[in-house]
Amino acid sequence: MSGLNASLGYFLAIVGVSAVGRVLVTRWRPRWTFLTELIAAFALSACRLEVDTIAEVGQWAGALGPDVAITMLFISITVHGIIMQGVSGNPSVTLMGLLQKDTGAVAAVLSVAAQLLGAYVALLVAGKYWQMELTDMHMIKNLMMSECSTSLKVPPLQGVFAEALGALTFHLVYLVLKNRSQLLRIPIFSVLLTLISYAGNNYTSGYVNPSLAYAMTFTCPGHTFLAYSLVYWLGPLMGMTLALFLYLGNIPLLFSRNLLYSKKTRFRVPKGKTSEEKTS
Repeated sequence: MSGLNASLGYFLAIVGVSAVGRVLVTRWRPRWTFLTELIAAFALSACRLEVDTIAEVGQWAGALGPDVAITMLFISITVHGIIMQGVSGNPSVTLMGLLQKDTGAVAAVLSVAAQLLGAYVALLVAGKYWQMELTDMHMIKNLMMSECSTSLKVPPLQGVFAEALGALTFHLVYLVLKNRSQLLRIPIFSVLLTLISYAGNNYTSGYVNPSLAYAMTFTCPGHTFLAYSLVYWLGPLMGMTLALFLYLGNIPLLFSRNLLYSKKTRFRVPKGKTSEEKTS
C-alpha cells in the first residue's frame, strides 16, 4: 500500500498546484487564457504519467493490479474535469473551436503551444518525482525512463485509424453535450475517456489528445517522431474534423452552407376563416 499512498500524495500535489495556478491566472491575468491551457495540459499529463506507472510496474512492485490503474485513471479524469471546467488541455478541442470560428487563429496557436509546453513540464516533473525513488515501483520506473515502452503497439496506419475512431467518438459526444450541465458532462466524459483508453490499450492507448500523447510516448523508442506525429496528431484531427462535419453538416471555417442536412421546413399554421367566408 505504500506505493499507492505515494501515488495518492503525488496526485494531490499535482491537483493542488494546478487548482491554485488556475485561480491565480484567472484572477490576475484573465485575458491570458492560454496559461490555463498550459496548466490543464500539465495536470492531465502529470497524472496520466503516474497512472501509466501503476499500470506498467504496479503489479510487480506494489501489488497494484490493473483494476487500480483503471480506477485511478477514472478518478484523475473526473478531478481534472472538476478543477479545469471550461479548459480542455487538448489541442484537438482547441482546433475544433477554430474550425467552428469560436476561437481566433492567434488564440488557438498560443493555446496549442501552451498545451505542448504543459505536457513537457509534466514530463520533467514526473521524471524528478520518479528519481526520488520513494517506493520500489518508482525505483523500477526510474530505471525504465530511458527505455520506456511505446504506447503505439500496431503499425502507424492502423494506429491512425484507432486514434481517429476514438477521437470521432469523443468529439461527437463533446458536441452533443457542449451546452449541457457540468454535472452531466463530467461523469460522462470521465467514463467515455476511460473506456476509450481501455479499448485502445493494445493499439495506441487511446489518448485522443496530441499533447498528452507527446508526454506519454513521443520520447519512447520503437517508432520515429514522424510515425508518432502521424498517429497522435493526424488521427485525432481527422476524427475531430469528421465529428464536427457529421454534427453540423459543414465546417464553418471552410464552408458557409450546410453540405449534409437541409433546413427543416417550417409548417404554416392554417389561418382562420374570414367573416366573409363564414357568411357565404
